[in-house]
Parts: sequence; structure tokens; C-alpha cells
Amino acid sequence: MTNTDIVPFSIAIAQAELDDLQYRLDHARFEPPLPGTEPGTEPGTDRGPDASATDDWSTGVPVAYLRELVDYWRTHYDWRAEEAKLNTFEQFTTVIEGQSIHFLHVRSGEPDAVALVLTHGWPGSFVEFLDLVGPLTDPVAHGGRAEDAFDVVIPSIPGFGFSSPVTGPNWGTERIAGAWLELMTRLGYERFGVQGGDLGSAISPEIARLAPDRVIGVHVNGSLGMPVWAVSDEEKASLTELERDRVARVEAFMREEYGYISIQSTRPQTLGAGLTDSPVGQLAWIVDKFREWTFPRAALPDAVVGRDRLLTNVMLYWLTRTGGSAAWIGYAQLAAWGAAKAVSGVPTAGLMLAHDVGIRRYAERENRITRWTDVDVGGHFAALEQPGILVDDLRAFFAPLRASR
Repeated sequence: MTNTDIVPFSIAIAQAELDDLQYRLDHARFEPPLPGTEPGTEPGTDRGPDASATDDWSTGVPVAYLRELVDYWRTHYDWRAEEAKLNTFEQFTTVIEGQSIHFLHVRSGEPDAVALVLTHGWPGSFVEFLDLVGPLTDPVAHGGRAEDAFDVVIPSIPGFGFSSPVTGPNWGTERIAGAWLELMTRLGYERFGVQGGDLGSAISPEIARLAPDRVIGVHVNGSLGMPVWAVSDEEKASLTELERDRVARVEAFMREEYGYISIQSTRPQTLGAGLTDSPVGQLAWIVDKFREWTFPRAALPDAVVGRDRLLTNVMLYWLTRTGGSAAWIGYAQLAAWGAAKAVSGVPTAGLMLAHDVGIRRYAERENRITRWTDVDVGGHFAALEQPGILVDDLRAFFAPLRASR
């Protein structure tokens, strides 16, 4: 018989784990800065014997900045305080297809609240959505109306955080979507909405494809309609200026940033060995992407999302030893990129912040787009960077759909 129990969960990290982390941070080793590329200097240019003095972002996280973050981590960051904050949210685990799934479930006090599943991505975690829980579940206290209320369910993707260790292969977007459907069944929700970014932007529409009769609406930020294929010059000429800029940034991403995907999708266990043994390595691997994907890019990532929140997200990878498994789940399914998907028919919204690269005409090939919003601020991590904009868009999108429950 399959165990369908839902078990209350509370985070309680052993002090020995924290003592070990403190020792590693106290004895961290740093390499000398590599030669950087100053503004206006072409990559690969021989800048002479003083080249190493730059220590900029052109080769990765600058050593001076990394030292600063590590020093804060070892002397000021308080995991126990963060752990206590996380435990103010109701958390649970349940086993689905042999895999333990961790999730937050916060019910609204409003009787007509709509259930909403929020799905994170890489290198994120459920902590991305913490600032949304209050406004979504208690809208009256956060500038909204009682009829805007949601019950919130925030699962951790298998291989991420407390949904670990991974007990089997093939946890692609369709299987995860099926697991989320089973989770909502166990929680007693027949009809509900879904939202996600990054991996969540692939998982959320898949839930609607698997069960269009159960999903009232799909809300996605980030990469819905991202053109990962070669766009011809003729086709580019038909695009708007904003769309051409997004195509250009996708092309630049595929040339200049794709390396981490290649590593994570082909050698996740090798990578995981380093990330699991070195907290500084785990921090740098995540911070590198937060710098590239937050907005504005010139700002330091901890200035955009907050230093403690950034480190708490890193801690979830470190404490659960999931650097490798999150990489494996996140990017071992790239064969699906560009593969045609069926249109579910479920109303779908795209919220594109300034960093995002989704294009509506491409998104419409696989989704029934009923709302599309372009915003000139914010980066890849919408819930962390612009929670107010995300909440407002969710309220507006789901308002006319609530009656369809």
C-alpha cells in the first residue's frame, strides 16, 4: 500500500552541522584574482603584469567580493534566527512515487480563497516565495481585497533542499507536474492555479497539460516563449524592438553563459563533490548566477535580494548536500528544449520583468496566452526582487478566473 500520509515538518539542523560549517568558513582558502577585463578592453587582450589587479566579474565572482560575503557569513549571519523564521511557516512532507516531497502549505483565513501552487527553480528554493505568503493569504492586511485571497502551496522540487535525497531517476518536468497534481489531491484541492519561474515556468504549464480540467490558470515569469533556436534575420525584422533585444540577449546567453548548463547536465555528481565539500564553492556557484540574473546587472546581488536571504538560500543547498542533485534535476532534461508542447487551453499569463526574455508570439505556440505584461524593472527572481509587482499581477490575472473553480 502506498503511504499517502502528510507529516508536519520543522527545520532543526544539528549543531554539529553548523559547527562544521563554521570551521570550514574560518579556514577557507581563496585563490589570487585572475586577470579581469576592464570596461572597454576586449576579452583575451594581454594587459601586462598588472592585469590581475582588476578582480572584476569577467571571469566569475571577484575574490574581494567573495571574501566579503564569506566574512559576513562566518561572523554575522545567524542561521538559528533564519531557521526560526522559516519555521513560522507551516511545513510538511509526503512521499510521492517513492520520493519525499517537502512543502509549505499556508491556508488563508478567507473562506473563498483559491489554492495556488508556487514552484521555484535553480539556483533558488522555497525561500524565494516567503515575501509572497502574507500578501497572497491575507490580502486585506497587504493592500488587497478579501476576494484576492489564496491558499498557498510551495513544494521543493525533488533534489532541492528538504526534498532530498533523490530516490530515483527521470524526475523531469512532466513527472514533477504529476507529483504536484497528486500533492494537491492529497491536500483536498480539486481546482487550483499554478505559478512559477525558471524551472517553475516549465513545470507549471505542464501541470495544466496533464490536467486541464483541474488548473484554472497558469502564471509564469521569466522564460515563457524564450527563443532557444536560431532566429533568422528575416524573422528578426518582423519583431518589435523589445523582442529583438530579447532575442539578442538569448543569443548572448547561449554564447557566453551556457557553460554552467553543460557542466550541470553532464557531470552533476563531479560538480556536487566540490559544492558539497566547500561552502565557499557552493556560495560562489550560486552568487555568480544571482549577479548575472538580478536587475540591474551592475548592482551587487546581495544589494538586490538582501544578504541574509541570499545566504539562507545558499544554506539550503549546503545543509542538505543538494548542490549535485539540484544540478542533475534542473538540467539533465535539456533534450526537451525546443520540443513542441501541446496547448492545454488553460488561460495563461506571462509576466516579463526587465531581465526576462520571453516573447509572446513564441509563447502562444504552446500556451493559451490571455495576459502578457512587460515591465522595465526586475530580474530573473521575480518573487525575491519584485514581490509587489508579482502579487499585483497574480491578483489581476486570477480575479476573473476564480468563478471557474
